[in-house]
Amino acid sequence: MRSCLFVLLIFLHSSCFAQTDDSIVLAHFFETALSKDKAYSDLHDLCKQCGARLSGSEGAAKAVVLTQKILNTMGLDSVWLQEVMVPHWVRGARESASIIYPSANPQFKSNIAIVHVCALGGSIATPSAGLTAQVIEVKGLGQLAKMNPADIKGKIVFYNEPFDQSFKETFNAYSKAVAQRWGGAMEAARYGAVGVVVRSMAQHVDEWPHTGVMGYNDSIVKISAVAISTKDADQLSEALKEKKNLMFHFETSCQKLPDAQSYNVIGEIKGTEFPNEVIVVGGHLDSWDLAEGAQDDGAGVVQSIEVLRLFRSLSIKPKRTIRVVAFMNEENGGKGGAKYAAWAKQNGEKHLAAIESDAGGFTPRGFSMVVSDSLRALIKQRWKPLMDKFEIGSLDNDGAGSDVEHLEGICTLLAELHPDSQRYFDFHHTGRDTWENVNDRELEMGAAAMASFVYLIDKYGL
Repeated sequence: MRSCLFVLLIFLHSSCFAQTDDSIVLAHFFETALSKDKAYSDLHDLCKQCGARLSGSEGAAKAVVLTQKILNTMGLDSVWLQEVMVPHWVRGARESASIIYPSANPQFKSNIAIVHVCALGGSIATPSAGLTAQVIEVKGLGQLAKMNPADIKGKIVFYNEPFDQSFKETFNAYSKAVAQRWGGAMEAARYGAVGVVVRSMAQHVDEWPHTGVMGYNDSIVKISAVAISTKDADQLSEALKEKKNLMFHFETSCQKLPDAQSYNVIGEIKGTEFPNEVIVVGGHLDSWDLAEGAQDDGAGVVQSIEVLRLFRSLSIKPKRTIRVVAFMNEENGGKGGAKYAAWAKQNGEKHLAAIESDAGGFTPRGFSMVVSDSLRALIKQRWKPLMDKFEIGSLDNDGAGSDVEHLEGICTLLAELHPDSQRYFDFHHTGRDTWENVNDRELEMGAAAMASFVYLIDKYGL
């Protein structure tokens, strides 16, 4: 009996010591990230030296070179490029648009009101003189499907489903509204519409239009599509309540060019005990073309790089291989994530976990996961008390980044850093997404949170 009690005491003492030891390591991650500020410096270089990084662009090519250079300075065991063919869409000249009133409007001293728009990614261009037609408003795809096709034919469809402000998580509001952006042109063209205007995917009312990818169906006539700022969407909606026969005009000059050669950028620290078990961290290197892609997703790229730098800085030798992947082409094709997953499957690699950061560089709250209920419960039981000490213990949300989701079936745990989401859609896919709009401490804390999660997975396994 006494011997059993002695063994139990030894076990409890060891467990408490391990918990204390882990707490110290996680504290060092945060202290080192916040004091050295390297991720923020990397983000500055990525944004200011490369600028916008849409797939196939000069900025994207510069970003590949810069990211490889950063990884080569870190003393990693391997750094390499993985070739991937990507779509190449260009915006061309900046867009213009206006509401045309049937008679002079006292507010604007004419019958023209200029509004802020941007072409949706992948859209075809308007005719060179632009597109002018009567505009009709619908609250999303569902309302469009209930309309008489005769009321749609020859018109511009204005999709005006706003974000649902009741959602605490703004990504839930985005998910509910974004179908009108992706499928709006396809569905409107089925009924003979000649163009599409989509309310920007944002919760605040301002003058910044939000781009984003849209889709076409080759069996349906392709029509031009633009996003309109939330402020101007409200103005257009109010005007339509008074004048049903309003006209709308917009001009775009987009082009779809042949696919271009690009690369995923990859680096790794080899595991000391289980080198064939891989833990991936990553973000996407490409961005939309309106700004610098700082929040989406320069932040995720530099945070993922910082995970490996923190392990190196603290002389932690991981048991398992830790690999960073800067994925190319998440925004308008997902070719980089698909290419990496196909390569991993072909090589028979065992991926223990894949953790993406693609929700902005804001204060970390925890991680969303795609995982079995039993494993989620085990992770929460094991590590949530410790992670709560660092305010990163939110582990209930479902989902993972779109690049790592390609690894489903060969990876035990898919996850995404879950930052505070309240400000993300102020910047997402807009001209505001610049380095100056990222907070250095929030960014570094996100990197430390990722390093902490990776450390626990590596040390204890899944």
